[in-house]
Amino acid sequence: MALLENFVFVFIAGLVTALATGIGALPFFLVDDVSDRWNVALWGLASGIMVAASVFGLIFEGLAEAASPLEVVPGLLAGVVLVVVAHRIIEGYEVNPKRYEKADFRKLLLILGVLTVHSFPEGVAVGVAFADLGLAGGPDAVAMFGFVVPLLAIFMTVAISIHNVPEGLAISIPLRTLGVSEWRMVWWAVFSSLPQPLGAVLAYGFVRVAREFLPMGFGFAAGAMIFLVVTEFVPEALEIGEGLPGGGKRELAAGVVAGVAAMVPLLFV
Repeated sequence: MALLENFVFVFIAGLVTALATGIGALPFFLVDDVSDRWNVALWGLASGIMVAASVFGLIFEGLAEAASPLEVVPGLLAGVVLVVVAHRIIEGYEVNPKRYEKADFRKLLLILGVLTVHSFPEGVAVGVAFADLGLAGGPDAVAMFGFVVPLLAIFMTVAISIHNVPEGLAISIPLRTLGVSEWRMVWWAVFSSLPQPLGAVLAYGFVRVAREFLPMGFGFAAGAMIFLVVTEFVPEALEIGEGLPGGGKRELAAGVVAGVAAMVPLLFV
C-alpha cells in the first residue's frame, strides 16, 4: 500500500510540472504580446535551470551512488540517444493545436504520441529524483504531506516546473495569432506536457525495482535534458532574438546566469 502511495505522490509531482506549462499562457490574459527580449531571457532562464539541475543534481547524485564514474556515462549517452530518436520521430510532424481542436480520437492519439517523445525526458528526470522517496530521513530529505521526500526531488520538480513556463509561452504565442482563446491556450500548453507524469511514474518504478541501475538512471535524465537545452532551447532563443541588438545573446546569457544561480543550492543538497 505504501508503494502505491509513493507512485501516486510521484504522479502528482509530475502533474504539477505539467500544469506549470499552463502558466506560460497566463500573460495573454493581460497583454496582447510578449516582447522578444523577455522571451529570449525566459528561454535562457530555462536553459540555465535545466543544465544546472542536471549537473549539480542528477550527475552529482549519480556519481555519489556509483562505484565508478563510468557507471553514469552509459546513461548520459542513452539520454542523448533518446532525444535524437525523438527528434527523428517528430521530424516532419507539425503540431497545430488549432487544427486539432475538433480532431477525432485517432488524431488526438497521434498528437499525444508526438508530445510524449518530446516531453518524456523531463518526466524521467522527476521520477529518477524521487528514487529514495520514503526510504530515509536526514539532512537530504524533508517530511512533506506524510512522506519523506528527497531534497533533490523537490529541487527537480521546481526546476522542471520553472522550465515549463517558457515552453508554455512558446506554444501560446502562435496560438494567439491563430485567434485561439486564452483558456484554450492554457489547455494546449498543459496538454503538451501531460506525458511528464507518465514519464515520472515509469522512471520511479524502474529505479526502485532495479536499484543497481540508479546511477545510469541519473545519467540518462541528465544527458537527455542537457542535450535538449543544446539542440532546442538555445537555438529557439537565438532565433527569437535575431531582431534584437547583438542577436539576443545578452538577454540569453543573463537568463542562463540567473537560472544557474537559482539552482546553486543543489550543490548543498
